[in-house]
Amino acid sequence: MTETTATDLRDIPFHTAEGGTASLADYGDQVVLVVNVASKCGLTPQYEQLEQLQRAYADRGFTVLGFPCNQFMGQEPGSMDEILEYCSVTWGVTFPVVDKVKVNGGKAAPLYKALKRARDADGKKGPIRWNFEKFVVTPGGGIHRFRPNVKPDDPAVVEVIEAHLPR
Repeated sequence: MTETTATDLRDIPFHTAEGGTASLADYGDQVVLVVNVASKCGLTPQYEQLEQLQRAYADRGFTVLGFPCNQFMGQEPGSMDEILEYCSVTWGVTFPVVDKVKVNGGKAAPLYKALKRARDADGKKGPIRWNFEKFVVTPGGGIHRFRPNVKPDDPAVVEVIEAHLPR
């Protein structure tokens, strides 16, 4: 079996918060940080760092893409309207937040089924461990996985983002 590449990932559809369909291909050659988010989690303050990355790098070809998920102790129970309002009002989120997904199990979103094949810094792949697991998908085909405890502004994450942005 071959590993999924970022090129393959770019063609996998997902649902937008507005009920439409999109894919990473809609973001062109941008570096995309895909992250499963939750509003009632101890890691929720990572929204602030995600937004800081968005503001720092958006004009250079980068975006954060948030996927709300309620699979971890029911920490994202709200409707999409409630989630979007919370993100905007509480954290000032300007990056796209798409429709709720499942990230693990038989009903996992197709994009997450593919992302889970990527290995983290310890060489491990497999299920999403918790909210705020991060995947940096680069235009050149790379998928860089960071576990939930790695903050969005961690030097390892920033280094990957900066290395794949246009100069």
